[in-house]
Amino acid sequence: MEVRMRLDGKVVLVTGGSAGIGAAVVDGLAAAGARVIVHGRDKDRCTAVADRVGGAVVLGDLAIPGAAGGVAEEALAVHGHVDVLVANAGAGWAGPFTDLTSSELDRLVTLDLLAPLHLVRCLLPPMVERGTGHIALVGSIAGRTAVAGEAVYAAAKAALDIFAESLRLELRDTGVGVSLTVPGVVDTGFFAARGRPYDRQRPRPVPAAVVAHALVDGITNDRPETWVPSWLRIAPAVRALAPGLYRNLSARFGEHV
Repeated sequence: MEVRMRLDGKVVLVTGGSAGIGAAVVDGLAAAGARVIVHGRDKDRCTAVADRVGGAVVLGDLAIPGAAGGVAEEALAVHGHVDVLVANAGAGWAGPFTDLTSSELDRLVTLDLLAPLHLVRCLLPPMVERGTGHIALVGSIAGRTAVAGEAVYAAAKAALDIFAESLRLELRDTGVGVSLTVPGVVDTGFFAARGRPYDRQRPRPVPAAVVAHALVDGITNDRPETWVPSWLRIAPAVRALAPGLYRNLSARFGEHV
């Protein structure tokens, strides 16, 4: 069952909406007529993004266990319901796995995996009851191909990937869609924040607005998954069809710790 959606007048919660991909998604949704709720941790940055599109603000640190439920409740209180969830908030960490502390590991898994799941758990039931809605999840090429020095981030995104596929099957014929956007290298502050700036010549980072356009298109046209850029889908195909070749190429040309 196709679940195409007109965004005009729809209430959309965008987590991590104060910067990067999230802020670009907010702009794209507002341009399509959606009423956007901007989530983030920084009040000033969230307010600045929300003000330019006439949106609302919900604050909360999704890296804290249990915070997702509070964010969902506040978002529901803004307009009484949420039609679309864009689970975009996330963070990376770069370095040897043996250097990762227990607290950092818990923070990554909570923010990148558990928070989206809890948000979906809170916001999905009313969508199913109304027979309309959409869950838009943001994955990563790291979740399909693996990245040296980012084992936990890659594992969390891989889990989110299979969650999206499973949930999509579960929600068939309910009127609620599920989409997954799989970006590669994006020109945002993500790499500096993870502790290792992106300094490679290839692949070149794509603008956040390009990813945002693909994500919004995925919602309106009920696309199960969208790769940005599209040619990246060749990497997991090579991994599946020629794993030995893939691992040799990854060791030779991939990122190193």
